[in-house]
Amino acid sequence: MPGPLISLLSDFGARDPSAAIMRGVVLGIAPEARIVDISHEVHKYAIRDGALLLWCALPYLPIGFHVAVVDPGVGTARLPIAVATVRGDILIGPDNGLLVAAAGRLGGIAAVHVLESAAHRLPTVSTSFHGRDIFAPAAAHLAMGVALADLGRALDPATIVASPIHEPEIVPGEFRSSVVYVDTFGNVKLAGLRADLEAALGPVRPGDPLRLQLGAGGEVATTWQTTFGDVAPGATLVYEDSYGRICVAASQADAARAHGLVDDLAVSVRRHNPD
Repeated sequence: MPGPLISLLSDFGARDPSAAIMRGVVLGIAPEARIVDISHEVHKYAIRDGALLLWCALPYLPIGFHVAVVDPGVGTARLPIAVATVRGDILIGPDNGLLVAAAGRLGGIAAVHVLESAAHRLPTVSTSFHGRDIFAPAAAHLAMGVALADLGRALDPATIVASPIHEPEIVPGEFRSSVVYVDTFGNVKLAGLRADLEAALGPVRPGDPLRLQLGAGGEVATTWQTTFGDVAPGATLVYEDSYGRICVAASQADAARAHGLVDDLAVSVRRHNPD
């Protein structure tokens, strides 16, 4: 029988020992745990980036205990929480919106509890490393069978901080969105899914011409495509990524750099009828 699954995500990076320390704390309490590192290269303090990576990853992981630490408010009055999902997972991290979208992908929030039990933390809690002192121990104790209610009082799920992942605005003939994430290839994830785009524009098919309005300035003529290889190298395309999200990319090139696409830039999509 395999041990319980615990996943880790953070903005700690690989240079410092922080991620390894969290793994060590988990294994000291739950030695049979299977640990999966989702990423420790989230951009520093980028809560939305971490939230999006969780949203992408967790549906493909087995049911387990998922620790996420992108926590610029560490040591302040923000609460450490555990979020139980309808699927059966428990998400553990700061109450700053980081966990909410991923919980939605796992069926929604079933319960939220504050991590306040001294018996389920490390003996000394720092003001700057709650991943080590609070979150990793909580996940390990839960994995060992401790009841969620034993870790602290319940919260009304409606009172926790909302997800920082933007939603699109859908109007007839126009999909109004924004940049929510730029990946390592320069592919750009927008707010919204294919269903949102098609609610605005109607069904889209490979080769359909589109026009992007980028902020208050530039425009880009492009096409809807199924995959990168359907256009010439360097050409821009709009497509549905492997998670169902609308993306702007350039075949074998960096679309973000080519078009100046940065976080939170407004991007609207319309159909284009070239002369």
